[in-house]
Amino acid sequence: MNNKSESLSRRNFLRGTGVALALPWFETFAAGAPSADEIPKRFLSVYHPDGVGIPLKSDPAWKDWSWFPRGGEKDFELTKVLDVLKPLRNDITIYSGLSHPAARQVHGHSNADQYLTGAPIGGSGPYQNSISLDQVYAEYSGDFTRYSSLVLSTNGGVGGPRGAQTQSFNREGRAIPAMNKPKDIFDMLFVTSGKDAAAKLARSKSALDFLTENTRSLALELSKKDQETLKQYLDAVRDTELKLAKAQKWIDTPTPKVDTRNLHLDAEPKEAKLYFQTMYELIYLAFLSDSTRVATFQLGRENGEGPHDLLSLAVGLGAAHGLTHEVKKPNGWKNLGTYNRYQAEEFGRFVQKLKDTPEPTGKGNMLDNTFAMHGSASSSFHLSRNYPIISAGGKNFGFTNGRYLKFGKGNEDNQAGAGIDTDVGWQGKLEVEELPLAKLFVTILQKLGIKTDSFGGYTGSLNRV
Repeated sequence: MNNKSESLSRRNFLRGTGVALALPWFETFAAGAPSADEIPKRFLSVYHPDGVGIPLKSDPAWKDWSWFPRGGEKDFELTKVLDVLKPLRNDITIYSGLSHPAARQVHGHSNADQYLTGAPIGGSGPYQNSISLDQVYAEYSGDFTRYSSLVLSTNGGVGGPRGAQTQSFNREGRAIPAMNKPKDIFDMLFVTSGKDAAAKLARSKSALDFLTENTRSLALELSKKDQETLKQYLDAVRDTELKLAKAQKWIDTPTPKVDTRNLHLDAEPKEAKLYFQTMYELIYLAFLSDSTRVATFQLGRENGEGPHDLLSLAVGLGAAHGLTHEVKKPNGWKNLGTYNRYQAEEFGRFVQKLKDTPEPTGKGNMLDNTFAMHGSASSSFHLSRNYPIISAGGKNFGFTNGRYLKFGKGNEDNQAGAGIDTDVGWQGKLEVEELPLAKLFVTILQKLGIKTDSFGGYTGSLNRV
């Protein structure tokens, strides 16, 4: 880097009247090829509670509403649950046959804490977790960014043992509190300083109002390409700001002990969808500005009421958790599949936005430098086996997509545990073999640049990723 580059690096900010806006990378201020800290490798894990729908083959719902695809590695066919991802078919990978051995005999209501750690916390008794996958990478990549990681969830905070409301755990196994209020997240990314800054920002129509003059001055120094990058970035910030007030109304509405059937469904679904999209937008902005390269987003806690239980209102359905208990009712599998489809759709919207955004360093698009993972620690009705996982991106650091990867033995058609609709079904013995999910985690860490051959007590990587 030359002196000009050092004066405005990726970790500098556009400043005005107590507000600082993290900036994307600009070619104007860089000399030659980007250095190691200018070519970001990003990681995102999105967790959804309550698993997915897996009806038996003999059930008429199997053809359309079973979560897992049919077919082979490259000729797989998506059912109606995941067909919203068809435009991204060559950018995603779907996994089956992976789970954490330590969680296989734990009820799905108690297993979310283990999803990114694989720790043997059990279903009851003494509790000790371990470091989560995202935080291992955050320790490595955090030196390059303002925040080592962004930890989000719909419920916020940490929850309790075996009832986590966060997916992130530090080196000592302690839960890292998740943020769930869009305005707080936005204010963190768009830093305020000084006694009057917060009040001025609160009264302002936009954080960008304070930055107008500096934006104009900066634009005069930028190349035509960088001017377009700056405009695209500021437009994204402005768009996110406009969504915040409405999204905040939804998240601040008290939800415990509310009968969702009595809510005004003509209004609430729209607000639920807006909240969901706003949280993804904030992750996008954090990545685009290189404020962080690591994020987790937990869509809800297992076995609990709360804001996440209303997300299914976005598709006109009742409480999200209740959908898993009603699969044998008329249209039960379809209803659960419709909600799982909505989750995939919003993830796909985020992935598509990364794909449509040129990488500020000029190397491909943002998706090429981002590994985004979407999954759950349960498959059919709180069964802690055969985790339903989708990944997207990571092309520039070695991931090959457009595949449906099956691991283990004896469950090639994903019917082990299918059709379960009672709380005792998870205790049934399954004569199938699955691989430790930790092997995928080792693969991810290696491709992100960390030299390791183990995670969570398991050694080795997956040989087909």
